[in-house]
Amino acid sequence: MSHYALPMLLNNRAKILYGSPLKNPRIAKLLILGLAVLLVISLFQFLPLFAKLDAAATRVFFLALLWAALLSLVPLAILRFLDRREPESLWLYLIAILWGSLIATGIALPLNLAIFSLVDAYLKVHPDLQASLGSNAMMTIAAPIAGPLDEELTKGLGVLLLFWLLKSEFDNVRDGFIYGALVGIGFNLFESALYVAQGYMKLGFAPWGIELGLRHSLLGFVGHPLFTGLFGMFLGLARQTTRPWLHYAAPFIGWFLGYLAHFLFNVQGLISALTRGSAAIAPPTEDVNFLLAWLVFGFYKDYPLLPIIAVAVIMLWQSGIWERRVIQTELADELGKTVTAEDYEAIQADRLFKTRRIPGYSRRASAAIVKAQDELAFRKWRVKQLGQPAETDPLVGAWRDELIRLRGSDG
Repeated sequence: MSHYALPMLLNNRAKILYGSPLKNPRIAKLLILGLAVLLVISLFQFLPLFAKLDAAATRVFFLALLWAALLSLVPLAILRFLDRREPESLWLYLIAILWGSLIATGIALPLNLAIFSLVDAYLKVHPDLQASLGSNAMMTIAAPIAGPLDEELTKGLGVLLLFWLLKSEFDNVRDGFIYGALVGIGFNLFESALYVAQGYMKLGFAPWGIELGLRHSLLGFVGHPLFTGLFGMFLGLARQTTRPWLHYAAPFIGWFLGYLAHFLFNVQGLISALTRGSAAIAPPTEDVNFLLAWLVFGFYKDYPLLPIIAVAVIMLWQSGIWERRVIQTELADELGKTVTAEDYEAIQADRLFKTRRIPGYSRRASAAIVKAQDELAFRKWRVKQLGQPAETDPLVGAWRDELIRLRGSDG
């Protein structure tokens, strides 16, 4: 029997779940049960929030949710471009976003409220501090304590689950950033819409610019997508590196950087209040211009984070170099088999902002061939990293069979 006989049985679902604990029915059932419990807990946490909204504020919430979803298309398009060499399933995109919007927000909520209550109790026995910081003192103090800790834990848990469950899909730094940013986009999606609705109830006007403009500025990467993207990025580094110490240290470094970035982002209101007095944090009396907030305010909020942002940008840039190097190296011995000489010329010519095509094939077939070639390269690299022979790996054989099928189906 040919060694291709077994891989031919691996469909797309089997490829995604190859090596995953989800292939164990007991683990899969426990995970589904756990997710269901978390979802129910989250939904019950949302009920008191929506009970406080009147009919008009509820309409504002859903309208804000729609606008937040439209604004989120910008970072999603950028992530899809970053993901072009080894695009993940759109179902995985949806799962990551839903974790951030429905589960991470819900399980973070009671933790945040507990910290807010402690801060409120502290302010009651320190009225001088309350007076100096103004009516919004509790939020000003609690935000840099609760948000970075609770929210990075709940969002990070989702990324960690993807890292554990999708061993064949979570390969490197870029994969990690994409999954982490997707979870952050989901969190931002729900949170920004909720804050618009709550602002409408509290202020008498919907703070579209203050909440939607600021929280989706910098092309949608200000705030949560950056914070959780950092954790995912270093999880990817842990899987990508061959250094044992970095394999274990990288997740902790990544989570701390995400926490630190979130803290620096949230603490700016407290610093402003301490340096300028209670007037600095007085509730706004009117909204700010949406375009101004979307285009400019994110730069001011992210200014203290520039060293951390530089780390993320450099790692993403290096991840592109690493991807191209792996594809060139691992597909070199596929010449004449699954890669033509013309294909390999395009592989060698690939650059930072380029996307290669396979001449003579439809756009859809060309994209499928490029994806299969890249998946084959990354799988060969991964198998070799584990010290195993690539020629007998079922997933390597499956991608080779897929390329043979694609070459014959459209040309």
